[in-house]
Amino acid sequence: MIIEKNIIISSKHKKPILIDLFFNDDGIKKPIIMFCHGYKGFKDWGAWDLMAKAFSNTGFYFIKFNFSHNGGTVEEPIDFPDLEAFGNNNYTKELDDLETVIDWASNNSKLKNEADINNIALIGHSRAGGIVTIKAEEDSRIKRVISLAGVCDFGKRTATAGDLEQWKKSGVKYVLNGRTKQQMPHYFQFYEDFINNENKLTIKRAVSNLKIPYLIIHGDNDTSVFVDEAKNLHQWNSNSLLEIIEGANHVFGAKHPWEESILPNHLNEAITKTINFLRP
Repeated sequence: MIIEKNIIISSKHKKPILIDLFFNDDGIKKPIIMFCHGYKGFKDWGAWDLMAKAFSNTGFYFIKFNFSHNGGTVEEPIDFPDLEAFGNNNYTKELDDLETVIDWASNNSKLKNEADINNIALIGHSRAGGIVTIKAEEDSRIKRVISLAGVCDFGKRTATAGDLEQWKKSGVKYVLNGRTKQQMPHYFQFYEDFINNENKLTIKRAVSNLKIPYLIIHGDNDTSVFVDEAKNLHQWNSNSLLEIIEGANHVFGAKHPWEESILPNHLNEAITKTINFLRP
């Protein structure tokens, strides 16, 4: 297996995007999977490397990356040394970053030796479940899309009536990262960007208009994004496939750091369901 880590490409927003590639160097053109991490996430979190290996071992060309404003840096791609970037992230930037990675892969002559650039699937975890669905609805290069413990609504996560006035007045609000104990800033631009692009950023609109195969995987023990959100996604698109994993939490049994050499059972089950979906 070939593993290439931390390839640097430029984003549209003055911060680099770091990309990892996982594939078997066998001269066979393989379907591409692009994986997008979620909120307070990063490409090297937990068991994501093991997941990448599992997909590449079954004949996929696996690409994962850090969003340009996720809070990581080229020097420190794990965790959040750049909280200023994190505070200036928003949904539009993540959609732009994903488009940049798709463009990069589609126009990379080196990838074309091993990857089928005409067969791209997107997987988004948590918040990125919405990002990949919106992108898949608008970009004809995407042939399949998978929401992994994905959200169904950005609006309700953007602001509540109680804190909106104070957020606007101070220009920033903070959320504690329970693992790193950092106070993660969210600048008011996040709300303004959502309001200015609300129709584009409405997940229900994108899901309802999807014309490609759509898989929704969720754990019924997810306390971060409740399984009802997966049921909403499924209801909005009658052609979608809903797979509920009994007992699975938001990260399908993984954690960071993940120091075991095997996948957690629930994540392995999610991967198997995804492979079955991508290879009917």
